[in-house]
Amino acid sequence: MQIDSGVLYLTAASIGFFHTLLGPDHYLPFIVISKARKWSLLKTNVITFICGLGHVGSSVLIGFFGILLGIAVNKLTPIETTRGSIAAWLMIAFGLVYFIWGLRKAIKEKPHVHEHVHTDGTIHIHTHSHFKEHSHIHEKTRIKSRTPWILFTIFIFGPCEPFIPILLYPASQGNILDIALVTAIFSTVTIGTMMLVVTASLVGFNFLPKLNIERFMHAIAGATIFLCGISIEFLGL
Repeated sequence: MQIDSGVLYLTAASIGFFHTLLGPDHYLPFIVISKARKWSLLKTNVITFICGLGHVGSSVLIGFFGILLGIAVNKLTPIETTRGSIAAWLMIAFGLVYFIWGLRKAIKEKPHVHEHVHTDGTIHIHTHSHFKEHSHIHEKTRIKSRTPWILFTIFIFGPCEPFIPILLYPASQGNILDIALVTAIFSTVTIGTMMLVVTASLVGFNFLPKLNIERFMHAIAGATIFLCGISIEFLGL
């Protein structure tokens, strides 16, 4: 039975949208890292876009590989499952390490209050942190420069499981145009949804009451990414 091309395109768009929206691992890491790192909205979206390309592109390559070799869907599914597990454990490891680093940083930055009594009886109170910013500049630079690359690596391993069956159907019909359009539609909707959710969330944060948790943002970011990895590996999200 042949499926109308319009239905096929709508299916590709719908699956790309809901697959992304229902998978918090597609956008939460960018949101929390952006807040912790104080990335601009433009920088966050550029990194989200590049990671999205890696995420979709790796599955596209596997799908095309399957088409060229005539591999059935049930043969490609275990590959995607294995990639998903690798991505989940990479996210778990990165989140845990980032959480520990962020917690350590927050503890070092804990402010201390000191009182000084002057000769005229005036009491001077000041607050400061014992955390020495300049002594950690090399450590912070390394982490800042590596974070986008770590996210990119994780998303390369992250599979787009629903994409493979959609791609292989027009391939089985020998319809090259449908193969190209299904790939373009699914990729555009997936990456676009990632960027849309990230942008909406970051803009929405500006309307929330300001909380004094900036010192803990790195730890919160690490914990969030860790939980995303856990939810993928053990809850199947």
